[in-house]
Amino acid sequence: MLFPAVYSAALAAGVLATPPPGYPSYEFNPLQHLAGISPYFNPETPPKYPAAPRGCNITRAAYLIRHAAIYANDFDYETYIEPFADKLKNHTIDWSRTWDLQFLAQWQSPIADSDVEKLSRVGQLEAMQLGIDISSRYPSFKPASKVWASSSERTTASGKSFIQGLVRQTNETQLASVYESEEAGADSLTPHESCPNFSSSRGSEQSSQYMELYTKPIMARFNAEAAAFNFTAYDIYGMQQLCGYETVIRGESPFCGLFTPDEWLAFEYANDIMYHYQLGYGNDLTPYLGIPYVNATTQLLSANSSDQDLYVSFTHREEPPFILTALNLFNSSTNTGTNQPNASFPLTQINYQREWKSSDFIPFLGNIAIERLECDSMGYDGATFVRVLVSSSPQPLPECASGPAESCPLSDFEDMVRERSELYADFSGACEVDYKNTTDTLTIFNS
Repeated sequence: MLFPAVYSAALAAGVLATPPPGYPSYEFNPLQHLAGISPYFNPETPPKYPAAPRGCNITRAAYLIRHAAIYANDFDYETYIEPFADKLKNHTIDWSRTWDLQFLAQWQSPIADSDVEKLSRVGQLEAMQLGIDISSRYPSFKPASKVWASSSERTTASGKSFIQGLVRQTNETQLASVYESEEAGADSLTPHESCPNFSSSRGSEQSSQYMELYTKPIMARFNAEAAAFNFTAYDIYGMQQLCGYETVIRGESPFCGLFTPDEWLAFEYANDIMYHYQLGYGNDLTPYLGIPYVNATTQLLSANSSDQDLYVSFTHREEPPFILTALNLFNSSTNTGTNQPNASFPLTQINYQREWKSSDFIPFLGNIAIERLECDSMGYDGATFVRVLVSSSPQPLPECASGPAESCPLSDFEDMVRERSELYADFSGACEVDYKNTTDTLTIFNS
C-alpha cells in the first residue's frame, strides 16, 4: 500500500522503537491489534503465498470489503472518546508533572461531532490504493462495469474512491447503491439491519467484564500520576481507541506509545470477546446472515460465463464475520474437535491460541475474496478450483483443501456450500422476520 509520508511514518512508529534488552528481534505494532479500529494491513496469517498457485490462473473473483477508515464510529465516540475528551477539558491538572501523560497538556481531540461516521482523508486514499492493488492482481480481467455498496455515506464514499484506483475510465464503472433497508430480508449488503433477532449489544456484557479486569492496573498506574483525574476503565478504553482513530486522521497518535504490548493484546481480546458473541461463533444466528452472500457468490463463480470478472461490494464491519461463520473459517471449536465455541473465550485471561482475532478480518477495508482458479497443475485432479483470502491472506477451507496450494475443487466447494445452506438457508425463520415480502436470497448481482 502507498500512503502519505506521515502515515507511513506512523505505521513504522507503531512498532516498538527499542526492543527490550536481550530480545533484539522483538517487534510489536499496536495498530495491528486494534480490532475494528485497525488501519488496513495484510495480516499474513497464515503466511501463505498470496499470488495464484503455480499452474493456475485466476479467472473470476468476488470481494466483500468493509468501508475505509472513518473519523470515529458513533458508538465509540459517544460512549468512550467524547466523554474522555470532555473530562480532559474540564480538569485543570498540571500534566507536565506526570511521567507518561505530559502530552495531555497540549493534546486536543481530532474528532468533531460533525466528523463522526465520515471517511477520513487517509481512508479515501487507502480505498483508492486498494483499488490499484486489486487491479494489479488481476491484469487480465475486463474492467468492472459495476461496484456495489450499501447506501450509507461511508460505504458509498469508499466505493467511489476504490473505483478511482481500480479502473482508468471511472465513468465506465457504475457504483450501484444497495439501500440499507430494515425490511429487505437477505437481499441486502447489510442483512443484520433486516434481521429483527440481531442485536448489536450482544457480547457487551462479556467484553465489559474482561475490560474491567485488564484496565484495573492501568488505571492504578495513571491515577498514581494524576489522582485528581480519576481515570476509569472507560477512559482507558477510549484512550486506546484514539490510537487507531487519531492515526487515520492525523497520521500518528501519542496514545499508541502509552500502553505496553500486553495491554494492547488485552484491548484486542476484549474486542474479540464482543465480536465473538455478536458476530461470530458465539451467536447461532450469524451463519444465517452469511449464507445468502456465499450462495450468490458461488453462483457467480460456478457459472460458465459471467457479466463481470470482478464483483466488489462495500459494506460495514458486521458482514465479513458473517461470511466467515458461513464458511466455517476461524472456528476454534472446529479445530479442537469440540462444539463449545464459548470455551475458547475465557473471561479471566487471554486465550492466545484462539482462531478468532478480529484485527485480522475487520480492520478498515478488511476484505474477503473468493476466487475461481483455472489450473493445469501436475499432481491434482480437476481443472477448476476455489480459494478464499482474508485481507490478502489465503485461508484453506476446513475439509476442502485438496487443490493447488490448498485450494478447494470447485465441485467440492459447491457441495460444501450446499451442505452449509441446508443448515443455514432459513434467514427469515432464524431472524423471526415480522414484515412482508421477505426473502432468503441475495439477488443484487442479477439486476
